[in-house]
This record gives sequence, C-alpha cells and structure tokens, in this order.
Amino acid sequence: MTETEQAVLDTLVELEAAVAQVNVDPKPDLINIFGRLDDLTVALPKDASPDLLHYLHKKSYQKARLFLQGQDPEQGECPH
Repeated sequence: MTETEQAVLDTLVELEAAVAQVNVDPKPDLINIFGRLDDLTVALPKDASPDLLHYLHKKSYQKARLFLQGQDPEQGECPH
C-alpha cells in the first residue's frame, strides 16, 4: 500500500467515525474530511487501482475502505 493509499484509508476510517458522531455536539467537520478525500484522490498515482479510483470518484467510500483493507467491496461486510 502506498503512502497516499494509507492516507486515504486513514481518512475513510476517520470519516466513518465522524459520521457515527453526527448527532453529537459539537458536530464533526465532515466537509473538511470530504475535501481531504477529494485531494487525496487526485494525489493517487496514475497506476493506482482502477477499482479504487472508481469507488473514490463515485464517492463509494465504504467500498473504497473495504478495498484498501483487502476485503471484497462487492460482498460488503456481511460474509454470507
């Protein structure tokens, strides 16, 4: 995993945690996290996985996280 891919994964995990706290005050800064994900997507190398780029461009952040964690994004988190 490249440094940029690791940064994407870290930011996706941060996003998931922030979304879980969306009903708590103070509200998490989701706009900032989305902006960082956009910047990191642009920073990925040209030879980055087409699947990863597809997930990030389509804002399929859970699928991108699963992909980076070595899981099958099309299966989701349910193993059945």
